[in-house]
Amino acid sequence: MKVLFVFYVPSGGVETLNRQRRAALELEGISSHFLYYGKRRELVNDHGAPLYITNEDAEIKEIFDANNFDAAVVTSDFLSFPRFRRLGFKGKLILEVQGFGPKELAYSQLQMAVPIVNNYANALLHPKTEHIAEIYEQFYPHTPTFAFDNCFDSDGFSYIDGTSAEKPIIAWIGRIEDNKNWREFLQIGRKLLSELRPDLRLYMFHDPSLADPNENIAFEQMLDDLQLRNHVSILPDVPHTDMPYYFSMVGDSGGFLLATSKVEGAGYAVLEAISCGCPVLTTDSDGVRRAVIHNQTGKYYQIGDPESALKEAKELMTNTEQRAYIRENARIHVKERFGYAAYAGSFKQMLLTLGLQDTNKG
Repeated sequence: MKVLFVFYVPSGGVETLNRQRRAALELEGISSHFLYYGKRRELVNDHGAPLYITNEDAEIKEIFDANNFDAAVVTSDFLSFPRFRRLGFKGKLILEVQGFGPKELAYSQLQMAVPIVNNYANALLHPKTEHIAEIYEQFYPHTPTFAFDNCFDSDGFSYIDGTSAEKPIIAWIGRIEDNKNWREFLQIGRKLLSELRPDLRLYMFHDPSLADPNENIAFEQMLDDLQLRNHVSILPDVPHTDMPYYFSMVGDSGGFLLATSKVEGAGYAVLEAISCGCPVLTTDSDGVRRAVIHNQTGKYYQIGDPESALKEAKELMTNTEQRAYIRENARIHVKERFGYAAYAGSFKQMLLTLGLQDTNKG
C-alpha cells in the first residue's frame, strides 16, 4: 500500500509525527510519501521517503498521476479534498486532526468542514484526543472514525549520558503564539527564580518562522517587564537530531520541561522529553493525558495558577525519590504505549476496514 501524508509546512509536531510513522508503517509494508504546501525555513529534516514541497495544481497533479496512491491522510486541511479530487486523486481521503489549537477553533473549523467531509472524506482520524472525539461524534456520526496513539521511537530518541549543566534548567518548547501560552511560562519562570532557585536557567526552544508577529512583540516586552533577559536563553531552529542532548541535559540538571499549552492534540515534545529522562510539568491540555499521569509519569499544574506550578515544581526538583521514580516510570510508559508496532498495526487495520487490499500478502 502507498499512502500520501499532507500538511501545510514541514515543521512542528506533525512533521515529527510524519517522520516517525514512515518508519513505523514500513513494518507493515506501507510506503509513505509526504506533501507540504510550502516551507518557512531552509531546514527540512530527512523523512527517509519521497517528499514534495509545492502548492501548484499542475505539480500536485503530476505527483498524483505518477504514484497511484491508495490513500491520503490530510492533517487539518479539509479544504484540499475537492481540490485533490479535481486534480485526479483516486484513493481514500482521510481527515486527520492532531489539534487545531484552542477547543473553540477546533469546533468552528470542524463545523465549517461538515459539507466537505460529508461529500469527500472516507474516514476521520485522531490520536485519542477527547475533545476531538467529541466534536467528530457531534458533526460526523456516520463517518468512519479511527483513533489510535501516535507512534514514537523511544530507542532512537533517547537519553545521552554526560550532559549535566551547572544550574537547573527549565525548558519550554513551542511557538510564540497564544495557545502555546508562553506568557504563563515566563510568569512561572519569574516565580521560580524569585521563590525557589535564583540561579536556574530558562531555555526556550521555538521556530521564529512560525511565530505570530504581534505575539513576538509582546514576548520581547514581557522579557523586559519581568526582568528575565539575563535568565532566558532563546534557542531558535535547533535541529531535531540535537534535541536528545538538550533534553538529557535538562533532566540531569535537576530541571524539567514546563509545558504550558492551553490545548494540545498530541504533544511530541512531552514524549521526547520523557524518553530522554527529562521530567515534565504540564497543564492538563487534553492530548497530553496519553503520556502524563500525575505523580506517576509526570506532573500537572492548574493552568492560570503560577502558585500551583511553583508547588509542583518545588516537589519535582527537591523530592529526589519521587523524581527518580517519575523519570523511570515515564520512560517505560512511553515505550509501551507509543511503540511502532502498535501504530503500524492500527493504521493497516484502518486501511483494510476502508476496503483497501493488502498487496503484500502471499
